[in-house]
Amino acid sequence: MGFFDNLKRERGAAVPAAEPVVEETETPEEEAVEESLNIEDVEVVERAPQPRVSGEGFVPTEVKSYSQKKRVNHVVGQTKILAIINQKGGVGKSTTAINLSAALGALNKQVLLVDLDPQGNTTSGLGIEKSQIDNCIYDVLLNDTPLTDVIIPDVYEGLDLVPATINLAGAEVELVSEMARENRLKDALGSLRGRYDYILIDCPPSLGLLTVNALVAADKLFIPIQCEFYALEGVTKLLDSMKRVKTRLNPTLDIFGVLLTMYDGRTTLSRQVASEVRSYFGKIAFTTTIPRTVKLSEAPSYGQPIIEYDPAGKGSQAYLDLAKEVIRRG
Repeated sequence: MGFFDNLKRERGAAVPAAEPVVEETETPEEEAVEESLNIEDVEVVERAPQPRVSGEGFVPTEVKSYSQKKRVNHVVGQTKILAIINQKGGVGKSTTAINLSAALGALNKQVLLVDLDPQGNTTSGLGIEKSQIDNCIYDVLLNDTPLTDVIIPDVYEGLDLVPATINLAGAEVELVSEMARENRLKDALGSLRGRYDYILIDCPPSLGLLTVNALVAADKLFIPIQCEFYALEGVTKLLDSMKRVKTRLNPTLDIFGVLLTMYDGRTTLSRQVASEVRSYFGKIAFTTTIPRTVKLSEAPSYGQPIIEYDPAGKGSQAYLDLAKEVIRRG
């Protein structure tokens, strides 16, 4: 009996027959397991792109004002706001936020990425030096700063960023006493509808007021699930929270898609988790899976999305395939 089968029984839903786990034939490439002292790792390091450095060290992405944004070269369609969310940390939210946004931009879409996580991993992962940021999403939520005063344009082709700094850590407490506290992000993003094809929100790994703001602002949810058992447990609480927000604050909220991340087809556990997720969510689950690769882990330290850091790699191709799938869903 699978994890989601128990959840279905609790909700009174029919439990479909479990899909057989198909043993995959391993290719020679898949059989090569990366070891810390393996000589192939030396070759990988030699082929790796060089970070942006000068004589003074790492060169961060230029922080420009919104007035310096490049002209959009296509007609922007109806804006879709997606909250990338999972209450469990380490499932690939920020990695997906960065690389899906960059892939959509590479496919000629205009994307705004909102970093709503106080850790600011999405901001630093795009090469932004936080000490150069005057205002961040905290100022939008608490000080009524216009969003256009915070946006850093063109951090990658077709991609603008609303950064986060450590200031955001205090927002959970400070929002408690604010009027219309759940609608702060929704009100700020409303003025940007029609300027972007997609607005993606990288949510914190919790179900506090920041996440509630994202749930209220979003049209739909984008849920990354790591291919490990513990990642499944957080999904049930997330679905319950979504139901409460949908009932009281955002009647149109629904799930846009479920993405399997850190997938390793060589392990039985990854295949079993993938089978259970697809059985439970059906067509909501994306066909594309994100593989577990060293390059995806390395790219943020270079301040680059994977399609720039390792354009010919498996991770890059996976996120481009995912972006195409997102576009096909509308």
